[in-house]
Amino acid sequence: MISLFQTRPEEKSRIPRILGYGLAIICLVWVLRDFHIVKAMRQFAAADWRWVLLGMGFDVLSYVVQAIRWKFLLTPFGKVKLTTAIRAVYAGIFANLVLPLRPGEVLRSYLIANSEEMSIGRVLGSVGVERLIDLVIATASLGVVSLFLTGESGSMELPRNLKRAADILGVVSLLLVSILVFLILYLEFKLGKNPELSSKKGRHLPSRFMGALTGLHAMGTAPSFYLAVVTSIGLPACQVLGLWCMMKSYGLHLSFMAAVVVLLVINLGVSLPNAPANVGAYQFFCVVGVSIFNIEKDTATGFSIFAFLALTIPFVFLGFAALLRSGMSLRSMREKVSALPRQVSSSSAVS
Repeated sequence: MISLFQTRPEEKSRIPRILGYGLAIICLVWVLRDFHIVKAMRQFAAADWRWVLLGMGFDVLSYVVQAIRWKFLLTPFGKVKLTTAIRAVYAGIFANLVLPLRPGEVLRSYLIANSEEMSIGRVLGSVGVERLIDLVIATASLGVVSLFLTGESGSMELPRNLKRAADILGVVSLLLVSILVFLILYLEFKLGKNPELSSKKGRHLPSRFMGALTGLHAMGTAPSFYLAVVTSIGLPACQVLGLWCMMKSYGLHLSFMAAVVVLLVINLGVSLPNAPANVGAYQFFCVVGVSIFNIEKDTATGFSIFAFLALTIPFVFLGFAALLRSGMSLRSMREKVSALPRQVSSSSAVS
């Protein structure tokens, strides 16, 4: 009887994985339809590898910037070594490359919590703040690019669907930021009047929720938070430069602003449930983004495969090395990733 009840959660947990693999297959079928592999191989051979290496360097650097930002966000909870943060970020990227559904965020949080003796709930909270900052920057970038392209040339306006997505992102970002500011100001007022509130965890709020709020308050009111926000600008800037260098190497004569649009489309697309390394989704949304600028589908498909390989291969080696340096193997990583959600929920319930 016990074994029968234990199989149900496992079967239910397979649904997102099946969905991710299904979407990947559908995307690949569409992308590779009418794809001329001989033509693509010629374009690969004609690529300027100086631009490729430069693009790889910018992309690798972008995750160093992410580690610096993460270090700033975690400053209120303890002093995190930059090398430890970089190693955790790269190990998380490797987990996303070999496992479905992007478990790297949870894995890197575990590595930092384990090495720096922090609460994993607080570390995961900092990852959530990262995503909110990224959402605000992406929304602002899309709005600026839309105005820039419209001002430069009426024929280069963004598609209506992308503009609609920008409007939706703007509303969502404004709503989330408003909620965040309200919660921080609320706790600032409450903690100012009653400093013992954080230790008591509140009388009317659940301890888990109150703990998350006090952690959010600590991050949002710390001077290091502003450094984290400023540093966040460097993350997408390096990624855009990396993608733009790939465009230059492949012979796509697109502007820097076009690279911004393509990266935003890719990032929005790969946020859905995905196969390992975003295979399928990356190619699909890269083709969609590049096609906005009147690049034929066959060329866009070749570029999507080329850019994916060039920007992924460095992290296979860097991520694997970071994983080994963290004291984990491939097997232990899989076991830890599968067990972490239960450990996080149980530890939160206890606290």
